Amino acid sequence: MADRDQPKTQTQTRVPSKRAPSARKTVKFLTAMTMGTALSLLSGLTLTGTVICLVIATPVLVLFSPILVPAAIVLLLAATGFLLSGGFGVAALTALVWIYDYVTGKRPPGSDKLDYARIKLGGKARDMRERAREYGQNVQQRAQVEIEGS
Repeated sequence: MADRDQPKTQTQTRVPSKRAPSARKTVKFLTAMTMGTALSLLSGLTLTGTVICLVIATPVLVLFSPILVPAAIVLLLAATGFLLSGGFGVAALTALVWIYDYVTGKRPPGSDKLDYARIKLGGKARDMRERAREYGQNVQQRAQVEIEGS
């Protein structure tokens, strides 16, 4: 009831104007409708043509499948072989160029890691040689002790 007693304030609401769309919007709409209709018709024709061609080609494919399937497999294997051999050739050529650059001192990418690995392996080889020499000396000493003790 308290709501009825208070005076109502008038709120202004905006009434959208009933103006006609601009010529630019009309042309955009008509262009979009025309393009959409044309593309829908073309996609329908394409689908229809595809189905018709599939219906016509299916018996031919079934009749010739004993020939086509092995031929397709042979072509696939041949293409794979050519691509693999080409890829291996490119890889080998790249490796040879890298080795040539490394040997001539041009410092190709990754050569620092190779040098580090070579140094580490050299150090390990020296350690193993020293251990083998020490082990050999120990074996000789034990054998000498065994000979003298007998």
